[in-house]
Amino acid sequence: MTTGSTGLPPSGPGPDGSRRVRLLSYNIRSLRDDRQALVRVIRACEPDLVCVQESPRYWRPKGQAAWLARRTGLVILAGGGRIAAGPLLLGRPGTDVLAVHDRLLPKTRGLHARGFASALVRVAGSAPFTVTSCHLSLDADERLAQFELLLDQAGIAELGVVAGDFNEHPDGRGWRLLAARLRDGHLAAPWGGTFTSVPENPYQRIDAVFTTPGIQVLACGVPHGLPGVGEADLRAATDHLPVLAVLELPAG
Repeated sequence: MTTGSTGLPPSGPGPDGSRRVRLLSYNIRSLRDDRQALVRVIRACEPDLVCVQESPRYWRPKGQAAWLARRTGLVILAGGGRIAAGPLLLGRPGTDVLAVHDRLLPKTRGLHARGFASALVRVAGSAPFTVTSCHLSLDADERLAQFELLLDQAGIAELGVVAGDFNEHPDGRGWRLLAARLRDGHLAAPWGGTFTSVPENPYQRIDAVFTTPGIQVLACGVPHGLPGVGEADLRAATDHLPVLAVLELPAG
């Protein structure tokens, strides 16, 4: 399903002193695919913030996160280390990081370590808000517990955003739990494409952006047709499609 990618609101000042922020969520599969295509997609989306999943964890993780930040014109805000266990937060230079809340999650024996990359930030005069990038478990029971922890993470501040690869469909127990408390961005303001996996034949929505009620979602979806975002690059960059959201936050 695609709703069209024209008319995306720009980031920057909004009405009554509010601040419009462009946030991208993207599983990059440990930079194992076409890195140049990935860089082109991220740059074309012109994000203020990027919630990355599957940042490289085992071979020079800090150096590879720094490479991605440098090539996309961004800086590292949080994550990218052993505590976050894969998720990473990037942002435009000048983003104020007020606190870092990275979190290593309880681990089920035999399963991968998982964590959250999370920070309290202020973007160009916005009110402070938390941003959390997550990549949840493939195990249903462990994943449900992680959804519950995401609600705690979103409650660190009055305003919050949770984005990531949830490894679950919207009718799943955990997704419904999160959607009962937070706003599912694509349902609130559908824009672009709906399905995020797999790039060659998108058929399922397992990646999303959620916000607390105090943040207005102006547009949210896969950026098909956005100027500079080529379909060949989307297929080559990684095994997920990105989700791009435009959020309106109150002034700080």
